[in-house]
Amino acid sequence: MDISSFPKCQKCNKGDLVPLSDFGSQGASIHFKAWACTSPECGFNIKIRNGDLYIDEPIASGALHSPRLR
Repeated sequence: MDISSFPKCQKCNKGDLVPLSDFGSQGASIHFKAWACTSPECGFNIKIRNGDLYIDEPIASGALHSPRLR
């Protein structure tokens, strides 16, 4: 896949599905752990957690999240 273009969301056909990465419990990076639609009205997302696939989980804004101190 060309990194400059992303697949169209099949749910709304307006937004693109963009990959999201995270860090595991041991600090290792996990690439493409989730995909989310760029259209705020749609909110489609697909995630892998502990080997299970989750679709359309609620999305929080994260505005009130405070980072962990290390």
